[in-house]
Amino acid sequence: MKKKIMCLLIVAAMVLSLAACGGGNGSGASEDSTGAAGSATSDGKTLKVAMECGYAPYNWTQPDDSNGAVPINDSSDYAYGYDVMMAKKIAEELGYELQIVKLDWDSLIPAVQSGTIDCVIAGQSITSERLEMVDFTEPYYYASIVTLVKNDGKYADAKGMSELAGATCTSQLGTIWYDKCLPQIKDANVLPAQESAPAMLVALNSGKCDLVVTDMPTAQAAQVAYPDFKLLDFTDTEDNFEVSDEDINIGVSVQKGNTELVEQINSVLSKMTVDDYNEMMNEAISVQPLSE
Repeated sequence: MKKKIMCLLIVAAMVLSLAACGGGNGSGASEDSTGAAGSATSDGKTLKVAMECGYAPYNWTQPDDSNGAVPINDSSDYAYGYDVMMAKKIAEELGYELQIVKLDWDSLIPAVQSGTIDCVIAGQSITSERLEMVDFTEPYYYASIVTLVKNDGKYADAKGMSELAGATCTSQLGTIWYDKCLPQIKDANVLPAQESAPAMLVALNSGKCDLVVTDMPTAQAAQVAYPDFKLLDFTDTEDNFEVSDEDINIGVSVQKGNTELVEQINSVLSKMTVDDYNEMMNEAISVQPLSE
């Protein structure tokens, strides 16, 4: 045992010596003993990005690195999806090593605020409420609001939001779908919010509700797993959900005051177009686990 302890002490001394000489690649030296972030600066090499890893097609968990998936920190699993694709592009162009951190939806903003991670790329709308807590980059996706129903359901032939009156409905907790869209349905029976997008879809599939409100990519991905779901898109009608640009503009959130990282990420996004975003999203939908 004494020999083992002595060996460990020698190894630790060697690591400290290398760090003092700047001999490493910088990725390990960018974190403190608690694993906190702060690494995504001009002299850092690691970009710690948080997401749910359970919100297809934006992000999901899979068992291997197929299609270019990235290892999830402190896990044997991998993450992929539109958000991971975007995170890889940003990290590559800025010269950072990418680290994906898996967190629950409600833990994402607190993690940014505390500096545990550098940023969140997780399908977050750029709302005024969130802007009070974190800063956002320019949008990296624009997600229109749609409704999912059953093909044989009571509301399958609805041509506008007014025709959803009286429906039993739900959506995901902490989203504009639940907080802003569902209250617009006249006489709706709004069930408690679901903890995740998958839980929301299960509620519809099991018959607990008549419909759910979500965004276009989530709905398109859901139809792969649930072929009997029907997507209702009222976007080009006057009888649609009333939402603002901030509700459908999806951005990367960073800690308040971290203008350096915001500017760096914006420098990457400025080179991309809406067509680029849609092409990436279509690719994510095509390779999501549910499509196999």
